[in-house]
Amino acid sequence: MSYIDGFVIPVPAGNREAYREVAAKAAPIFKEYGAIRIVECWGNDLPDGKVTDFKGAVKAQDGETVVFSWIVWPSKEVRDEANRKVMADPRLMEAEMPFDAKRLIYGGFELLLDTGE
Repeated sequence: MSYIDGFVIPVPAGNREAYREVAAKAAPIFKEYGAIRIVECWGNDLPDGKVTDFKGAVKAQDGETVVFSWIVWPSKEVRDEANRKVMADPRLMEAEMPFDAKRLIYGGFELLLDTGE
């Protein structure tokens, strides 16, 4: 059963291309370690919620938008092993993140429903 890593990230609007470049550089490394699919989405229709919303979840500031992304893995076991390798990979240590990583939200999810396959 597939396993999903999900991310919600506040990114300064002016860093859109820098973010895309970092994501494009990182994607083949994640795939090398077993990821099946990497999806990066740039927020452009993020309504303000009454209780919570995407911007509030990451404390997005004026001039920031929210990136919503996910990585599909063949299993949690592959993901766990890959994460150890990814975090130690020197190719990713060189990249400067174009966002405040302290406000990044991430987590792992068991697949419940997928109509794409």
